[in-house]
Amino acid sequence: MKTLQRLPTPVMATLLAALGLASAMGIGRFAFTPLLPLMQQSFGLTLRQGAWLATSNYAGYFVGALISFIFDPAPNKAARYSLLWIAVLTLATGLTQMYAAWVVLRFLTGVASAYALIGISSWALTVLAPQRRPGLYGWVFAGVGFGMILAGLTGLAAGVMHAAPDHAWLALGACAAVVFVFSWRPLGWSPIGPKRAATSAPQPITTRGWTLVFCYGVFGFGYIIPATFLPAFARELISDPAVFGWVWPVFGAAAALSTVITAYLFGRVSPRKVWAYSNIVMAVGVLAPALFLSPATIVISTVCVGGTFMVMTMTGMQTARLATGADASRLIAAMTASFAMGQLLGPLAIPGGTLRESIVLPGIAAACLLFVGAIILFSLRTAAHSRKEISNDYRPDSH
Repeated sequence: MKTLQRLPTPVMATLLAALGLASAMGIGRFAFTPLLPLMQQSFGLTLRQGAWLATSNYAGYFVGALISFIFDPAPNKAARYSLLWIAVLTLATGLTQMYAAWVVLRFLTGVASAYALIGISSWALTVLAPQRRPGLYGWVFAGVGFGMILAGLTGLAAGVMHAAPDHAWLALGACAAVVFVFSWRPLGWSPIGPKRAATSAPQPITTRGWTLVFCYGVFGFGYIIPATFLPAFARELISDPAVFGWVWPVFGAAAALSTVITAYLFGRVSPRKVWAYSNIVMAVGVLAPALFLSPATIVISTVCVGGTFMVMTMTGMQTARLATGADASRLIAAMTASFAMGQLLGPLAIPGGTLRESIVLPGIAAACLLFVGAIILFSLRTAAHSRKEISNDYRPDSH
């Protein structure tokens, strides 16, 4: 593959990364959540079957992150080919109604999503770091939220119009295909020269790095139950799809706005500290519906979890870069694998019984772990070189 050496403009790089994350995560990773209630209505899926489909995707996400950690592929190559597979696999999901096929497709989509997140995040952070414009990071990771809004509105429209979930999957697959076609050539721009890429050895992960890996895994376990079942929670209380269908678009809007607002308002604050505070806010959002499932607690969970999980992703990636320097892809891959393991354990922690009963103990456990993660992150000391990078990379925009 021929690699272009002329880097894109900051605005173009931001747009490419945002669209890539919208496809990889908003569609490939999270489209299942707003479409699960429709699949329950149309195909009679049980909550347990939905949990296994989610678990299959999380297992694939873990495998993809682990492969990326071991082989450390070039970020732009990982981004390019994973976006292709996300489009193909999403379209394939809409072309079958076989449960066993869905399990396999969700697994493979998880593999591709992990590759895409690691590749796109590493590529964007490296390209944008010299610009010293922290607001751009917010727009990059807001792409996930925009993709979730798209998936949520697609599910809402399908529910209101009584369309089959298959049509929603095909529509989202077409959107993913458009993103792939648009991104293929520009993602040929590589922020790392070919000689350096060929000769650089993988960086060992320090004790501090492994601590970040653990905290990121806690984040994965903490957020996954509401991130998977919030629309199902809403459907438990309100059966009208024109009402419960709004949960996921609002969740995505909170995710999109949160990264942009955080990047501009807290640009001078250490990303690690922003991550720690976000752990606390998320813990509240996870705990609320676990203790008392009601429309009010669903709103609290939607805002608190939706408004922090992409902030934690953004600041986690930034913290990884500060801990390792320019090439953070291997640490990001390790963190993503830990995150995937955490989210893989989440649905498995759900016991049998009614929805209200099944989320109590996992929700309390997740909230406690998030509080522990916050304490660990607050206790970490920022290395001297990281303090210097923070002063350079995170000063407010001058524009």
